[in-house]
Amino acid sequence: MTECVECGAEVSLHDDLEAGEIIDCTTCGAELEVVDTEPPVLERAPELEEDWGE
Repeated sequence: MTECVECGAEVSLHDDLEAGEIIDCTTCGAELEVVDTEPPVLERAPELEEDWGE
């Protein structure tokens, strides 16, 4: 378990967690990116921008 960087709620993590994985906070719905696995570190996932086919 670790904390959501947006709302502070506990976020449960599965055993085979990998860096770069995106986790959803079940409390506030924020998308969180796993930055490190030992110990687990989460940051807010970057927003994907539309490229409009360019």
